[in-house]
This record gives sequence, C-alpha cells and structure tokens, in this order.
Amino acid sequence: MWSAHIASNMNFPAAFAVLGFVAACVGLFLALSAVLIFWFARKPRFARITAIAIGTGAVAYLALLLTFSAVSHEADLTRGQEKYFCEIDCHLAYSVVEVNHHPDGHYIIKLRTRFDETTTSPNRPKDAPLTPSPREVRLIDSTGHEYAPVATAGTPLLTPLKPADSYITHLEFELPQSATGLRLLINTAPLWPDRVVIGDENSILHKKTYFAL
Repeated sequence: MWSAHIASNMNFPAAFAVLGFVAACVGLFLALSAVLIFWFARKPRFARITAIAIGTGAVAYLALLLTFSAVSHEADLTRGQEKYFCEIDCHLAYSVVEVNHHPDGHYIIKLRTRFDETTTSPNRPKDAPLTPSPREVRLIDSTGHEYAPVATAGTPLLTPLKPADSYITHLEFELPQSATGLRLLINTAPLWPDRVVIGDENSILHKKTYFAL
C-alpha cells in the first residue's frame, strides 16, 4: 500500500486517488444527464441547481488536485534507493545500481526493477505475474534538456514479474560532453487521465522524483 515514508510517483494514497477520479467521472456524467433531463422536462430551476452542483464539485476536485501538486517537492534518490510506482498498490520499485560514464558522453545506466513481495495481500497468488505499465525514461541535465535512451539491453522494462522477482535493464545514452547535473527520470508514460489524478506525479504542476547520478 501507499505510504508517505517511501519515495513514489504519488503523494496521495493511490487507491483513493483512483476511486476519486472514477467517482468524479461517473458523477459528472450523471449530473450532466440530470441537467439535460430537467431542461427538456421544463424544470429550469432543478437544472440550474444541478449545474451549480457540478461547478461546485469541479472546483473542489480541482482544488484538491492543485493542493497536492503544490505541496509536492522534488526528490533526488541516491544510488540504490528505490522509487515505487503506485497504480493502486505500490508493488514495483526501481533503483539505479550502477552508472558507467565514458569521457565522450556515453552513459550506461544499470536499472533494477523489483516486485516487492511485502506489498502484496496474503490472498494474492504468489505465482501471479504483474506487467508493468509503460515507462518513460529520460536523462535530464542542469539546463532542463532531456535525452532519451539510444539503446536498451538486458530485460525489457515491460517484462512481467512475480512477487520477489527482479531484473536488470541497461539503458544507454549519448550526451554532449558539456551536459552536467544529470538526473534520471523514470515515470509512467503520461496519458491524459494522469494529468487530473490527485497526487499523481504526472498531474498538473506536480514535482518529480529523480535518480541523482
């Protein structure tokens, strides 16, 4: 489960964030349907009340979204520290275990993906695999310029894991020799729902958790 004491892609309990997003979508759909029904039934007063309720709910949700983004902060994890990813449960942890740097700007980063078996329910089958969500990986320098991997080796990042499994992925980057202050960012490949999920690292104005090199 999500915890404030671990480095993760969330600063709000993931299960509540997902439930809140789903409830907001369902509530919006039902409320809009009610507005249309009241309007065509020639009950403008009820339509206006429902429209006001929609606006109030939207403002409250947006306030929560921006509040958790505002209180988020950047974090730089050191070698071996783990960043957990919480879709609903926080099962997968990533860490940088080795960095090889050549003077010509060639970097090879050894990334470990681990399924933390202590995060599973006792009722979950021990041999049930989990497929990671698509990840986006970038090296970012002190000027904010981003560099994508030019090649990968080892186990692909989308390989399923069972509890207690782990694997190593080698990420290769080519950077100009002038690039300094490098940090590795691993996040869930941004999709539109992430932008409006409370506490998600990909949400509006939310700060990120990086790996310092």
